[in-house]
Amino acid sequence: MRTLLDAVSLGVGEGDRIGVVGRNGDGKTTLIKVMAQREPADSGRVTHMTGLSLGFLSQQDDLDPAATVRHEIVGDRPDHVWAGDARVRDVLSGLFGGLDMPGFPQGMDTVIGPLSGGERRRIALAKLLIGEHDLIILDEPTNHLDIEGIAWLAGHLKARRSALVVVTHDRWFLDEVCTRMWDVQAGRIHDYEGGYSAYVLARAERERIAATEEVKRQNLIRKELAWLRRGAPARTSKPKFRIEAANELIANEPPPRDRSELMKFANARLGKTVFELKDVTVEAGPKTLLKHLTWNLGPGDRIGLVGVNGAGKTSLMRAMAAAAFEEKEPAAGRVVVGKTVRLAYLSQEVVELDPAWRVLEAVQRVRERVDLGKGRELTAGQLCEQFGFTGEKQWTPVGDLSGGERRRLQLLRLLMDEPNVLFLDEPTNDLDIETLTQLEDLLDGWPGSLVVVSHDRYFVERTTDTAWALLGDQTLRMLPGGVEEYLERRRAAVEAVGAAAPTKQRTGDTRAAKRELQKIERQLAKLGEREEKLHAGMAEHATDFEKVAGLDAELRALAAEREDLETRWLELAEETGE
Repeated sequence: MRTLLDAVSLGVGEGDRIGVVGRNGDGKTTLIKVMAQREPADSGRVTHMTGLSLGFLSQQDDLDPAATVRHEIVGDRPDHVWAGDARVRDVLSGLFGGLDMPGFPQGMDTVIGPLSGGERRRIALAKLLIGEHDLIILDEPTNHLDIEGIAWLAGHLKARRSALVVVTHDRWFLDEVCTRMWDVQAGRIHDYEGGYSAYVLARAERERIAATEEVKRQNLIRKELAWLRRGAPARTSKPKFRIEAANELIANEPPPRDRSELMKFANARLGKTVFELKDVTVEAGPKTLLKHLTWNLGPGDRIGLVGVNGAGKTSLMRAMAAAAFEEKEPAAGRVVVGKTVRLAYLSQEVVELDPAWRVLEAVQRVRERVDLGKGRELTAGQLCEQFGFTGEKQWTPVGDLSGGERRRLQLLRLLMDEPNVLFLDEPTNDLDIETLTQLEDLLDGWPGSLVVVSHDRYFVERTTDTAWALLGDQTLRMLPGGVEEYLERRRAAVEAVGAAAPTKQRTGDTRAAKRELQKIERQLAKLGEREEKLHAGMAEHATDFEKVAGLDAELRALAAEREDLETRWLELAEETGE
């Protein structure tokens, strides 16, 4: 039996915002389940303060498949009650794009059973966030959220008074939200002040002083540290340790990538043409996602594709891959593929392998050795080690691997085939932070063209040089300002739509609207009293069918009147911000 956590003592105080990091399988999820008293500890004790209100988001939801979205999120509360709650409005708008939940076929009345895992995940998150909690514990809350949704969630959690413990591999999110980090390693937990960037600095300093880690890992941490200090110094403005010592580590550290050198290698391997799209139209079923697109992917280009869900990021990569693998043209226009292109495409689906194969065997079946460019040649076993498959783990049957380990193996097999063009669609799914760091290190010296689609903002900014956006208007735009410019454009677009949206006749100024709101609330209360009397009358005259029919007709008329009043109440609430 393996010990995941050994003699751990720690605590969460009021207002703490703690990020939990560590390798897959080291006990992060076990830790938070024990903290939440969802699983018992084998020894020791877990103490909660009296009356603690704890909200817990696990990776598997417990939603009722027969229930509606409305029932799971707001229960039986009338529309005018829940829509009058500013937190409910904020959560529904942030996670679903509006109170009417435009992404669901029947809005709030959509039945949960047929929904996808990602949709169910967002419903479970919304259900938790609209409540009042002293402590919120979240296990991978950014899964299935796009960049915009992750930015909203970060802002929402920062504005709450609740204490927070979160397990996530999203390093931008950790930097934005957390003020402390717990690093779970080999049964122990190391506590650090600050977000992810501060944690990298502190860990590098601790390892420098203790000299407990091998030189290769120290070099890798120094390299990431150098990138953090050059690219985002503001992130490390408040660490409570000696920054001077950390700066000594990176004094002579070069930039992560030598772009001009990589461009020379890429030109030599690829020539002038990689992918050229000429007046291309991309469709998904009956929907046109991109129209009249003319765009080039050149040798050595490193591009991050961002955009709203459903805008066509994955469809664009699939159209380009189809032209390379199957010589299949898009719905309209033409895709020209360079003659020397060796494309590797990591899709969101994990490729099924023979479960009886061993990890090393699955990699060696592709190639025994791999040339990663700039004189870096690794054996299959060495590359396995870089991706966390060390020692006996290389002899583990594929069928015994976890989802994250299979994702790592899929990446390994792609890289072993020595591609010169990489398409990565959500490559960070199920990968822990150490594996992501190793992948980023490999890509730093990889001389080829790269296209990344990911909701992991840190990974996109770390591995790519330019960002392009699909904003849902059938075009592709370059973003000189990167992901931040994308978020600014999205905010501006949402505000413009809100300003241009047609509204019913307003009731004068804000004061008049508020007076009408109060009047409607009084009318709704009276309707409730009348409905109660009608229900009592129907019970009293249950055997008098004619009497019951008359009372039922009155009840239906009251229900229609209530619906009209609640609709008007929602309109006024939107106007006044109530």
